[in-house]
Amino acid sequence: MKFGKRKKEKPSPQCSAVQTVPANCYSSPTGILSFEGQSRAERELFSSLRESLPIIDAAIWKIVRLIGKFKIITDDSAWQSIADEFVKNVKTNGSSQGMNNFIYTYLDSLLTYGCAVGEMVPDAALGRISALYNANLDDVELVADGSPLDLTVCKSGNGGVVPVKNQNLVLATLLNPKPGTIHGTSILSGLPFVSSILLRIFGSVKTNWERVGDVRFAVTYNPPNGEGFSKDDAKIIADEWRKAMRSQSVCDFVSVGDVSIKVIGAESQMPDCEVPIRSIMEQILAKLGIPPFLLGLSWSSTERMSEQQADILTSELNYYRAVVEPVIVKTVKTHLQLCGCGCNFKVEWDNINLQDAVELSQARLNNAQAMQIEKELGTEEFNEQNQPKKGSVC
Repeated sequence: MKFGKRKKEKPSPQCSAVQTVPANCYSSPTGILSFEGQSRAERELFSSLRESLPIIDAAIWKIVRLIGKFKIITDDSAWQSIADEFVKNVKTNGSSQGMNNFIYTYLDSLLTYGCAVGEMVPDAALGRISALYNANLDDVELVADGSPLDLTVCKSGNGGVVPVKNQNLVLATLLNPKPGTIHGTSILSGLPFVSSILLRIFGSVKTNWERVGDVRFAVTYNPPNGEGFSKDDAKIIADEWRKAMRSQSVCDFVSVGDVSIKVIGAESQMPDCEVPIRSIMEQILAKLGIPPFLLGLSWSSTERMSEQQADILTSELNYYRAVVEPVIVKTVKTHLQLCGCGCNFKVEWDNINLQDAVELSQARLNNAQAMQIEKELGTEEFNEQNQPKKGSVC
């Protein structure tokens, strides 16, 4: 009996250890690398910014809505209907439907906190992904298990972290992670200081309007001819003044002697806060990347400036699309594989706005007209060069 030579098994590729990680990180008794993570206090700070300043909340929602919708294009038409049905009808967070809603919530968390975690919930009986869930960042924690290149999603609680059982069903994305850390950077980072100044201005305006709008009076009584003035007399004047002010109808205050009444704070003027508020708002909008006119701010700007701001916003939206697209690909790929499909597909986004489509069509028309003119000119030159000269014999 002849035996064939046994083929040597190729070793599975393994990632080498990262050399720039400090040695004490690998010496952790739990085997989990200790990197700087985002605290709950930071997330509460970012949430409070959105609640305190409506313009920040409106800007983030603008970005989320302007990212647009997407659809899946498969290279096998037999599986196209399954992909379309999943994107349109998958259950999301118990109260929503459609994968677009899942991506919108995912991107909202990513922009606000710099991190987003989701989960694919499979249905063993149907053999497919039945629901998508956006996890609360206070309930999970990202750790580097053995290597900073391998992030593990863990459940936090009971004074420790426990890795999620099925890591292949969990989705996690970091926005602009800082080197040496395992948490992303929120687009609100850097805004707490300028936002505190703006909130202080708003608080001062509120206090001043409470003082000016609800007028306070100072009543001063000077007895004539140096007569004595007792505490009972002051109490009578105060009671009569209070009764006159609390009356529902017009009431006169009658007194004897030299009585002067002045409005408290009437001599001071309200400080002009338009310029500092606009300066701070410019800093906030520059960080968020939203043109002012999209938020209803009628600042002076030319048409050319508005077009440039729209182009910048378009590039920002394309970047955010590129950030969340791997999440879409992984989710749809997992669903199709559970359904028994191994076809290739691509994610196709809608146009960001109609203006882009019009400009693109106009550019194509101009190119087509230029090619037609060049073709006609080339044909005429060719005919002139090959036209027989006079007196020549063909």
